[in-house]
Amino acid sequence: MDVDEAKKKLTPEQYNVCFLKGTEPPGSGKYLHNDTKGIYVCAVCGQKLFSSATKYDSQTGWPAFWDFAEKGAINESQDFSMGITRTEVTCSNCGSHLGHVFNDGPKEKTGLRYCINSLALDFKSS
Repeated sequence: MDVDEAKKKLTPEQYNVCFLKGTEPPGSGKYLHNDTKGIYVCAVCGQKLFSSATKYDSQTGWPAFWDFAEKGAINESQDFSMGITRTEVTCSNCGSHLGHVFNDGPKEKTGLRYCINSLALDFKSS
């Protein structure tokens, strides 16, 4: 999807997150408190990203997952934009910015916390 198509499909807020690497305000995301079973997909291209089975309440203000849905669903890269080193998470299919991954997730699972913007996601219930 090119930039013009994305601008037509997405809200300005979604475009800011997905293509300009913005973030939604903490506590504002529509999927933060979603407890419905299903799959979270990329808002831009529809690729499967995260399962509700790996979602948990991280108390951070953004939806959090301890793992991704399928191998190869996401890409990770270093992000130095805030004066600190973080690991950015993007959709492997379209390159849309999703959020970041941190090493403070549930220790009994992967130990990872994928901190993801609701604006970068769509949800399909199962």
